[in-house]
Amino acid sequence: MIHVYFIRHGQTQWNCERRLQGRTDIPLNEAGKQQISAYQLPSNFSSLRWFHSPLLRAQQTAELLCVEAQTEMALTEMSWGEWEGKTLQQLRSQDPSYFAKQEALGLDLQPQNAESPRLVAARVSTWVESLAIDNEEHYIGCVSHKGVIRAIYALATNWNMLGKAPHKMDYHCAQHFCFDRGSWSIVELNIPL
Repeated sequence: MIHVYFIRHGQTQWNCERRLQGRTDIPLNEAGKQQISAYQLPSNFSSLRWFHSPLLRAQQTAELLCVEAQTEMALTEMSWGEWEGKTLQQLRSQDPSYFAKQEALGLDLQPQNAESPRLVAARVSTWVESLAIDNEEHYIGCVSHKGVIRAIYALATNWNMLGKAPHKMDYHCAQHFCFDRGSWSIVELNIPL
């Protein structure tokens, strides 16, 4: 059984502009740096084995949190393919029919040359499963991305990403999930930082 605490990276300029970042390597902006610097990690987080996405915004967040973290490719944000750098408003107006068809796929939404949330969750699950080398409980911390956290949340709640999510997640908080025998469950959402 593996306990996984996810923390989303701090704010970037593209977050402010509501652009889909995906794999585009955008750094934290000044507000994002201040936001993360103000976080106070719970005391039990100091014993976690930490990992971060290879993207700069996650690396910078891990550094500002003062955690010794290893780079892990599986924690990379979902690829939005041809949608990266665009806003949802732009996408809706460019091709309303295609956008609506993709949106209706929920967990299987996959724009051209992109990745679906289901594929993201499978990628992260495979990596986490590889960490379970014995029957003991393991605790890890991950500095990652909203798309990754939402994909894991969808599996943990059996949410198809259509309609409103069963819970409201605050992405300025940590999210605690458990992975056991191939399935995810929620332990605690919205742990204050």
